[in-house]
Amino acid sequence: MSRTVAVIGLGHMGAPMAASLVKAGHRVRGHDLVPEALDGAARAGVEPAASAAEAVADAETVVTMLPTGGHVLGLYDTVLAAARPGTLFVDCSTIDVADARTAHERAVAAGMRALDAPVSGGVAGAEAATLTFMAGGPEAEFAEARPLLEAMGRKVVHCGGPGAGQAAKICNNMILGVSMIAVSEAFVLGESLGLSHQALYDVASTASGQCWALTANCPVPGPVPASPANRDYRPGFAAALMAKDLGLAADAARAGGVRAELGFRAADLYATYAERVGTGEDFSGIVRTIRDRSGDQT
Repeated sequence: MSRTVAVIGLGHMGAPMAASLVKAGHRVRGHDLVPEALDGAARAGVEPAASAAEAVADAETVVTMLPTGGHVLGLYDTVLAAARPGTLFVDCSTIDVADARTAHERAVAAGMRALDAPVSGGVAGAEAATLTFMAGGPEAEFAEARPLLEAMGRKVVHCGGPGAGQAAKICNNMILGVSMIAVSEAFVLGESLGLSHQALYDVASTASGQCWALTANCPVPGPVPASPANRDYRPGFAAALMAKDLGLAADAARAGGVRAELGFRAADLYATYAERVGTGEDFSGIVRTIRDRSGDQT
């Protein structure tokens, strides 16, 4: 069934997600503060709105994809009053669990319904509509949002109540960050031992070292042609975004008294790496930092 959907945030992720909703037959009204982003989305069939309030005014569902919890809460301060009562707000940003719960509370207090539904899969997943969605919120809201999420992704999981989607996302990305560092260290170690990248990949990809960081986003050129390593580490999933997610995970671990030693160390390494490359380099490029620190420039 076709719906009217507002999408706020038409960046590298939001734009292809909005385009997927258009392809699925929905009417999509979009807004972004960057004119070029709005123009690009319009070419994909998204109806441009001059403001976020205008975008949500006649929407049945509002999808947001924004950088931080502060951006989400600030937007809600503006658009909750402009939306029709009962509008379903689905936040796909990756933000702090506490901010996600606050956003949910504000939406409900304003007579709306809410779901946090962060994603995994990066820009490639958004463009191919193969994202994984991790949703937190009431069962009824999840059931209503599910067809829209399935139009943008391949896997949709209801993780629990408000904030549970964000909790799943930061846990998942802590695994990803730690595993990418481990894979990168293994390749640099292999180089020092005279092992070719292809030989190590051929073994580890079918042995106990197999993981997504190796087989889908391999940090060295060659073994996985689609990985950013073959495009001079153009993101993909930018280093700065991984640093942000690991920071959220580390903060949550400290608040919960969890001794996430590898998670803490990964957060520190990516924070330092991201200070240098920002959003201009894929998170797998950390292999070059590990190589440089090891004194091996090969």
